[in-house]
Amino acid sequence: MMPEPFTPRAPWWGGDLQTLRNTLRGRWDRPDLSPWPAERLVLRLPDGDRLPALLHSGEGAGRPLVVVIHGLTGCEDSVHVRATARWFLRRGWPVLRVNLRGAGPAGPLCPAGSYHAGRSEDLRQLLAVLSWQRPALVARGVLPIGFSLGGNMLLKFLAEGEFPVPVPAAAAVSAPIDLKAAQRRLMAPRNALYHRYLLGEMRRELRASVQQAEPGRRERALASRSVWEFDETWTGPRNGFAGADDYYRRNSAAPMLGAIRVPTLVVHALDDPWIPAEAYRGVDWASNPALTPLLPGGGGHVGFHAAGHAEPWHDRMAEAFFAERLVGSAGSRRPAA
Repeated sequence: MMPEPFTPRAPWWGGDLQTLRNTLRGRWDRPDLSPWPAERLVLRLPDGDRLPALLHSGEGAGRPLVVVIHGLTGCEDSVHVRATARWFLRRGWPVLRVNLRGAGPAGPLCPAGSYHAGRSEDLRQLLAVLSWQRPALVARGVLPIGFSLGGNMLLKFLAEGEFPVPVPAAAAVSAPIDLKAAQRRLMAPRNALYHRYLLGEMRRELRASVQQAEPGRRERALASRSVWEFDETWTGPRNGFAGADDYYRRNSAAPMLGAIRVPTLVVHALDDPWIPAEAYRGVDWASNPALTPLLPGGGGHVGFHAAGHAEPWHDRMAEAFFAERLVGSAGSRRPAA
C-alpha cells in the first residue's frame, strides 16, 4: 500500500485542533446518512444483554460488511462513526454501526455489564449472533474498523483469533494500545480540559445505564475525581480486575500485536494529545507482516482532517487498504484455538 501523505487542512493545525474539530463539527455539520436508510438490529448476547446496531445494506450486497466500532463514551451516532459510515456507503460498501455494551441506546438494554477496552468477547459474540441471525449479511466476511478504545478492543480481538465469521482485513485508528500510558497522558496538566470532559461523559454514561452493583459502588464511581479513580472504583472491579492498573495491564493491545494474522491497518498520529507516540514507536512493526502502520506526524486523536478533502484521511486510507486486500482473496478465517 502506498499511502497518501497526511497534510492538515487549514485552519486545523496541530494535534489539539485536529482532535477538537469532530466535537465542533458535531454542532454544525453532522454527516448526513439519510440517503442510506438504516435498519435497526438488536443483537442478544448469551447473558441476555442486547446490543442495538444500525445496518445500512443498500447497494452493498455481495461485499464484506464494514463494522464500525466507536470509542470511549461514543456510540452509533458519534460524528466520526457517521463520517466513516458515509464514506464507505458512498463507495458501495454495506455498513453496520454498532453500540458496545451499555453505550448510547444500549444503556438501558444491558443490565449485566458494560464495555471496556478489552471486552473483545462481546465483539466475537456479536459477530456470532450475526452469523446465525443474518448469515447472508456476513457470508463474505466483515471488515471491522475500530476507533480509540474500540480500536484497542479490536486489536485484542484480532490477536485472540477464534473468529465466528471471515475477517479479510481490519483497521484501528487512534487506539490506546498502552492503556496506562494513555491514562497518564490524559491526566497531565496540559490535558485538564480533555480529562474533565471525558470524565463527565463517563459519569453521564453510567447514570444512563441500568447496571446493577453492590450498594455504594455506583455512588463512589459517580463521585470519582479522575479517570483512574473511575476505573479503580468501577471499570476494573465490575469486570473482574483487581483495579485500574490491573485492568490497564491485562487489556492493552501493544503486547498482543505480534499474534495478529489478519491484515490490519494501524493508524495513529504522533501528535495525538491523548495517546503518547512512544507506545507506537516501541512496536517492532517489521516483525509482523500482517500489520501496516500509518504513523503520520499530524492528525490528532481521531482527527485526520486533511487538506483538499472533506472526508477524514483515515477513512480514505482504510477503504483503500480494504479494497487492496480483497483483490484475489475470498477472506480469511482463523481457526479456534
